[in-house]
Amino acid sequence: MIQLVQGDRERYMPFLLLADEQPEMVARYIDRGDMWVLVDGDDDMSSTEAPAIAECLVVDEGDGVLEIKSLAVGPTYQGRGYGRALIEHVAATYAGRYRTLQVGTGESPLTVPFYERCGFRRSHVVPDFFTDNYDHPIYEAGVQLVDMVYLVREL
Repeated sequence: MIQLVQGDRERYMPFLLLADEQPEMVARYIDRGDMWVLVDGDDDMSSTEAPAIAECLVVDEGDGVLEIKSLAVGPTYQGRGYGRALIEHVAATYAGRYRTLQVGTGESPLTVPFYERCGFRRSHVVPDFFTDNYDHPIYEAGVQLVDMVYLVREL
């Protein structure tokens, strides 16, 4: 079940830090846009009873662009389609209100192919984003992230 988060988003900080490991960067967008969580439980369970297993935070960037600022699936639930389910939910929910869904990520052998399998295509690159904006080197799958790669999907 996918639910819109009402109220305290800080309780999902462990998920947000999976997607973006520097709290100062998360602080820039945590209170913007809509946050969705995928919970493990039946439809009749309240969100306080059902634990979240994934989250997606999206922000209106203007000019018909909706950006995924954070997408994370708990480590024990990865590889089961939950990230894709959140992307499809967001795409269906905002279709007709936005023209494009975009996401910025590092040049990682894990994340870029995932988004491409979800229908995104490469758009542009922001050189040195990670080295200029983070206080420590960021590594994913043994690769240091340097540039921000933007991918887009038409809605």
